[in-house]
Amino acid sequence: MTTPQITEELITIRDWLRYAVSQFEASDIFFGHGTDNAYDEAVWLILSALHLPHDTLNNFLDARLTTAERNKVAAFIDQRITLHKPTAYLVKEAWLQGFKFYVDERVIVPRSFIAELLSEDLSPWIEFPEMITSAADICTGSGCLGILLANSFPNAMIDVVDISQDAIDVANINIQNYGLQAQVQALKSDMFTALHGNKYDLIISNPPYVDAPSMAMLPPEYRNEPQLALGSGPAGLDHTHTILREAAHYLNDEGLLIVEIGHNREALLEAYPELPFTWLEVSSGNQFVFMLTKSQLL
Repeated sequence: MTTPQITEELITIRDWLRYAVSQFEASDIFFGHGTDNAYDEAVWLILSALHLPHDTLNNFLDARLTTAERNKVAAFIDQRITLHKPTAYLVKEAWLQGFKFYVDERVIVPRSFIAELLSEDLSPWIEFPEMITSAADICTGSGCLGILLANSFPNAMIDVVDISQDAIDVANINIQNYGLQAQVQALKSDMFTALHGNKYDLIISNPPYVDAPSMAMLPPEYRNEPQLALGSGPAGLDHTHTILREAAHYLNDEGLLIVEIGHNREALLEAYPELPFTWLEVSSGNQFVFMLTKSQLL
């Protein structure tokens, strides 16, 4: 716990950065919500707490903090360690492919290999992005992938879908922050049930996919996230089963389905030996995201 005396002794951003790294290194916190080490976590927490751009650290290292700022940073460091609260929830922001999103405890912290693929407009699988006129993101959470869809496919009308009204409310904040109300709409729906026969050129989904054994072993940071958005039955495939069963009914004839499944590739292949999955290459390999066409689904 950061004492008042320590708070008074730490004056500059450089002081607080050193202190935060030391405290994080000495703690049992888990990294995995945007950083993988104590230094990057400390930089993110401190600069965002002070509303400073992340690429300006060197300009402000010797800047002195006000008393209110010191108390705020100290409280964030303490909560990060004692409550294992992800930094994204403390500073109410998360980053994905250079895009900043509002997040809080109502949604999981955005992280998706599909975001990497959208940064390249799903090339080479989609040759002409301007030809995509409709798309959906199922299990959208904060709406982040839907906003990346809008960036990649500016001619597409996009539905972002989630069963959680809390998630829909957060998604609408992000839609409004990017001024995309005319292109992206958030729909409360249990998967496809409220889509009323809508047809899309492209459906993407990063659904819950954590299996039961893994759910039981999650670090505390992940237990601070909505568990509804993580677990998906004994094998982690309950949501994926629904997607594979229903998606073809909501795709146009040349439509594509792209789904992220975590570490469940072997279980998926065992469950669907007849489906000709195309596995898409991302930074961690080709085990995590598959693609199917409407005709392959049928």
